[in-house]
Amino acid sequence: MTNLGKKALIKGQSSKRGAWVSAIAASLMMLPGIFGGTPALAQQKEKCEESKPLSYGCLIKKTEKGQVEKVELDETEQIAKVYLKGQKPDAPPLQVRLLAQNTELINKFKEKNVDFAEVSSANSRAVVGLLINLMWILPLVALMLLFLRRSTNASSQAMNFGKSKARFQMEAKTGVKFEDVAGVEEAKEDLEEVVTFLKQPERFTAVGARIPKGVLLIGPPGTGKTLLAKAIAGEAGVPFFSISGSEFVEMFVGVGASRVRDLFKKAKENAPCLIFIDEIDAVGRQRGAGIGGGNDEREQTLNQLLTEMDGFEGNTGIIIIAATNRPDVLDAALLRPGRFDRQVMVDAPDLKGRLEILKVHARNKKIDPSVSLEAIARRTPGFTGADLANLLNEAAILTARRRKEAVTLLEIDAAVDRVVAGMEGTALVDSKSKRLIAYHEVGHALVGTLLKEHDPVQKVTLIPRGQALGLTWFTPNEEQGLISRSQLKARITATLGGRAAEEIVFGKPEVTTGASNDLQQVTGMARQMVTRFGMSELGPLSLENQSAEVFLGRDWMNKSDYSEEIAAKIDSQVREIVNNCYIKAKELLQENRIVLERLVDLLAEQETIEGDLFRKIVADNVQVADAKLAVPH
Repeated sequence: MTNLGKKALIKGQSSKRGAWVSAIAASLMMLPGIFGGTPALAQQKEKCEESKPLSYGCLIKKTEKGQVEKVELDETEQIAKVYLKGQKPDAPPLQVRLLAQNTELINKFKEKNVDFAEVSSANSRAVVGLLINLMWILPLVALMLLFLRRSTNASSQAMNFGKSKARFQMEAKTGVKFEDVAGVEEAKEDLEEVVTFLKQPERFTAVGARIPKGVLLIGPPGTGKTLLAKAIAGEAGVPFFSISGSEFVEMFVGVGASRVRDLFKKAKENAPCLIFIDEIDAVGRQRGAGIGGGNDEREQTLNQLLTEMDGFEGNTGIIIIAATNRPDVLDAALLRPGRFDRQVMVDAPDLKGRLEILKVHARNKKIDPSVSLEAIARRTPGFTGADLANLLNEAAILTARRRKEAVTLLEIDAAVDRVVAGMEGTALVDSKSKRLIAYHEVGHALVGTLLKEHDPVQKVTLIPRGQALGLTWFTPNEEQGLISRSQLKARITATLGGRAAEEIVFGKPEVTTGASNDLQQVTGMARQMVTRFGMSELGPLSLENQSAEVFLGRDWMNKSDYSEEIAAKIDSQVREIVNNCYIKAKELLQENRIVLERLVDLLAEQETIEGDLFRKIVADNVQVADAKLAVPH
């Protein structure tokens, strides 16, 4: 046999042997499945035992074996709830999905005596459906009720459009008594009579006296007019109506008059009573004033008010208190006796009044014992009660910001500066601009100190406040009701001291716009000296009145009371007064150039010089200069 034959025979034998090995291996792999596997019937039985959601077939088998104790059939949901024997009491029932026809299953239940019953979830489903529908219906019903309510309110508002909007209190508990009002003793005395009449009217009627029907409180804003009305209401203990003058006037004709009638009708029903009308100038301005004053609705309201206060019927037991800061625009018929019989002036408080006001507002604040309220009162001339209350409040806020336990003099000074001049700004760095501002402010203060008719300087500072880059404060030693001609000229001269210092030090080409506000004040004071106060060569003539705006109830044209020739003389006199004062300011600064430079250096270094130190430096240097002049040569 050749080699090729041998190789082919060997190859055939090896392939047959590999096939037999593969068949034997496959048979060995199938043996565990044959001997270890579970028969199909056994698997089905085990599945019925372990399954929680029973199948329909398993339920039948368990019924046949007697393992079912109770069944609830729900035909609506096609579900059977099965309770098995031996099941724990708290275990939930097994659920089985039913067929359309369950005759065989029911027969099995009957055969094995299984307790079964039919239950229906139709009622619960109906309840759930009803709740779902209500979730949509209830918002719709609520929306409809809201629209109905709004329409009802609109109709009621339309019916009550002419009713009075006055706030009514049977006993006005304002929390304010006369002891809480200070600084206006004369006004308090007049108003205490009103309270006494309401409480004890026989004291006045016994001697034939008649209480005023109306009391008009007149004064600048912030002096305490409304506070006095609150004190009257708190003291009187009678029905109290309060309303603002602007609440009478509406865009519809006749509404204001209707509200006035309704107010007095309610007041008559509750007499004796008080009616307080705040800002009465909103409704009581002059009638027939032309452009700016010809509002028919306002005039009708005023006419009705005049009639109700003192008309054909009259009102007994009703006292009207009104407040305004513009008595010049009120109608003359409103101010006559029988309507507002008494006019009480509530002006800015004097030194004693300011001290009493500060005591009232300091009651609920922690003030350091070193703080002198009298010193604060002396430093704040012209402050109203509202200004003083704001002053102490700002000081308290600043104290809390600095984490102090009591208000000290430092906080009081800072609060005064803030109320007078505004919020403090960032100090300027050393530069030509800072030195120029220092010359300007020292010029004001130095000229004012050298003039004996001028008020003493309180403080000079380079710290910006508001729109001012530097400030100089002057404080009068005493209250000044009247101002003399020399005092006015001293004020003009000191006001021009800033511009004069700029010109002396830097020259005319380098003067700045810093004196623009000073020049406005100077021109106004000089013109008033000429035209109103008769302090010029034109003689004791009043050539101009205070400006009266047309839209505040005045005439359209403001005609002048003098000729063009007098107008030219007025301009000439104003210019002469200002120029003479400017020359005087430059002379004073040139004569005291040394002290000017010393004060400017000190101010540029410290940024603030108090008035006492400033006056001491000026006095020492002036005395030294006078001594040098007195030495014989």
